[in-house]
Parts: sequence; structure tokens; C-alpha cells
Amino acid sequence: MSKVILVTGAGRGLGTDIAREALTAGHRVVATGRRPEEVEKALGGPRDNLLVTRLDVTSLEEAEAAAQAAVDRFGRIDVLINNAGNLFTGYFEEISPAQMRRQFETNLFGPMNVTRAVLPVLRKQRAGHIVTITSTAGLVGMEFTSAYAASKFAEEGWMESLRHDIEPYGIHTTIVEPGYFRTELLVDGSTHWPELSIDDYAPRTAPRIEGMRSMNGRQPGDPAKLARALLTIVGQDKPLPRFVAGADAIEAAEAKAKELFSQAEASRALGAGLAYDDSHV
Repeated sequence: MSKVILVTGAGRGLGTDIAREALTAGHRVVATGRRPEEVEKALGGPRDNLLVTRLDVTSLEEAEAAAQAAVDRFGRIDVLINNAGNLFTGYFEEISPAQMRRQFETNLFGPMNVTRAVLPVLRKQRAGHIVTITSTAGLVGMEFTSAYAASKFAEEGWMESLRHDIEPYGIHTTIVEPGYFRTELLVDGSTHWPELSIDDYAPRTAPRIEGMRSMNGRQPGDPAKLARALLTIVGQDKPLPRFVAGADAIEAAEAKAKELFSQAEASRALGAGLAYDDSHV
């Protein structure tokens, strides 16, 4: 069944693939981006089932305008796919406070803005689906990614809690945790390198940056296949609440689950007996 799907960050990378695959599948698509002309170029120009509109996710006003444009054009919104994001790399001390805030503005407060703008439409409909693209870095902290991982861990916590807030209104949520996909996340403009330089970290920083740059275009995951998988999920009567995408991501999630279980067990002797003893009152 045809749905109205609003996609953020549709000008390039995974967002373009999602919008393109959705159009091919017969859905009506609201494709948004900071540069609408780039979105139109990426998707091949105007068509009846496509609305391209400007949206910088860090602006609540633009998010509200995009949601209203979607309703004005198609009468409803069925699916929101929070895809827009960026990557600030570096060891924590070398990431400036301004960079850390910019990371959260885009990766956390950005999807919050768009979701805040769309939710009134979905609640009124008593139906809808919010899909948020996080990352394996939202499950597993890794070297040189403290800002990115922090924003993605926060995004995961928000989405897990949001699910319980909006389920009573017939609205589904899905967290998507991709591994390494051949998107444009690692190109300049999407990836930002640390602004500060500390001698202790210098011998490790340069090789890390070079390694990340060399990975661009060699990631194992196919974003078009991921886009088609997401469309399968949004077509489910009971969509997956969490979708771990890619063999590398599944392996990382399984390892994390085992690690958490092991840590919980190791905490049992010391942590399980901390209840308040009323007999001492």
C-alpha cells in the first residue's frame, strides 16, 4: 500500500537511496535537505509523487514548515525516516566544546525537531511510524568517536523511551543500527576532524584520520539494499522496534549483549544486596 514517507538528508548518501527506492516502490515521498536543488538533482527532477522541500534539521521552524508542506501536498504523513546526520571525529580532549555541541545539534536535537513537528500529524491520524537511523556506534563506543557515539547513544535512549510515549496512539517506532555502509558519511562536509591538537594524542590522531579517509568507498554494506530493507520494515503490520543492519553490526550487537550479560553477572555479588533495610529504622 502506498505511504507518504518523509525522509531527512535526502540530498545524498543513504537518504537519496531511501527516497529513490520509495519512489520506485510507488510511495509518495517528501524528500528534504538543506539544499533542495541537490535533492532534486539526486532524484531526477519533479514528479507527481515527489515533494522536495528545504529542511535543516537543526531548525524547528523549518521542520514544522516541512511537515505542513507534506500535509498540504499529500494530506497526511505515514512514515518519518530520520536519516540526516554527520560525524565529528577525534579523541575527546581534541574535540572542542563547540564541535561537541554541533554534533548533538545535528544527530540528536535534529531528529527531535523533525519528530516534534511530525508527531501532531501522526497522533491526529492515530497511525504512523517513526524510523530513526542511529549506528552501531549507538551500541558500542569506539576509539576516536566519543562525540559521535555520545550523540548516537543519546538518540537510542530517546527513541527507546519515545516508543512507550506514543504506542497508545497507534504510532510505531524503529531504531536502525547500521554497520559500515558505502554512504557519504566519510566525505568532507559530513565528517569533521578535531579542531584541537594535543601532543600526547598526535601519534595516534594522524593514522586514525588516514584510516577513516581510506575506508571511504570501501565499506562493505550496500545502501540501496539497506533502503529496500527499510521499506520492508515500514510495510510490516508490526514493524521491528530495532533493526540491526549488516553482518558487521549484528556481530557487534551480539558481542555487546554478551559483554553486558557478563558485566551484570560480575556485579551481582556486590550490587544485588543494596536494597534499603527497613529493620534498621
